[in-house]
Amino acid sequence: MSEAYPGLVCETNDQIAHVYLNRPNKRNAMDLDFWDAMIEMFNTLNYDRDVRVIILSGRGKSFCAGLDLTSLASVPGMDMSNQTPMNRMDLVNHIRRWQEAMNVVERCRKPVIAAIHGACVGGGLDLVSACDIRLASSDAYFSLREAAMAMVADLGSLQRLPLIIGQGLTRELAFTARDVSSDEALQMRLVNRLFPTFDELMEGAEAMARSIAAQSPLAVQSSKETLNYSRHVSVEDGLHYAVTRNSMIMPSADLVEAFQAFMEKRKPNFPGE
Repeated sequence: MSEAYPGLVCETNDQIAHVYLNRPNKRNAMDLDFWDAMIEMFNTLNYDRDVRVIILSGRGKSFCAGLDLTSLASVPGMDMSNQTPMNRMDLVNHIRRWQEAMNVVERCRKPVIAAIHGACVGGGLDLVSACDIRLASSDAYFSLREAAMAMVADLGSLQRLPLIIGQGLTRELAFTARDVSSDEALQMRLVNRLFPTFDELMEGAEAMARSIAAQSPLAVQSSKETLNYSRHVSVEDGLHYAVTRNSMIMPSADLVEAFQAFMEKRKPNFPGE
């Protein structure tokens, strides 16, 4: 099944949804249509029981070159010649909507694998920092570019990257706006794995997605929600949440299938119930 949204394409097959950033002639820069399309698409995928894992990638030469500043110039508050308090208030509301386009990726119950090639800068880095797993090809490079554009990164990188690579490296990237190679991204644990070529990257992402889809979706999705919750609370609160999540999904048809498969020495086929 294939669905098209402004600047996005979603193709679903065998419990895996492939979401493609689809403005290759603009290096997949995020224009005004992108934000609502992302929110609509990921909210749909969140409740699609036929989807167990999502791969997010970009078509063309790059994953994402960041915000399409030409497109965003029409947003109230961006016009230097028309700065009014109301326009600036409207700009805040627009940015909150753009933030939500990243938040839906993080909140989505399904694990999201970012498969990154070429440029992943600015808003692109905000987007992949909201994903669960990041894979990259050797030509990928990353940049927290906003300081070079006289802006503050306000779509999630400054909040999420410290949880991935730590405070020191995040501050270095935010203050210098420098490019980070794929090798360095692997070293700082921004990405989980590197692949020599784009084709090998996509094959690796597919293999990982199939491995995730083969597990109990009840357990995988509850694990994601537990991990997300536990980042911001004490260990004790996180343990309490884990008990609550486990109590919600046990017993289940998936648990019965796991025991039966173990006894019969075969791979389980989880119904997700």
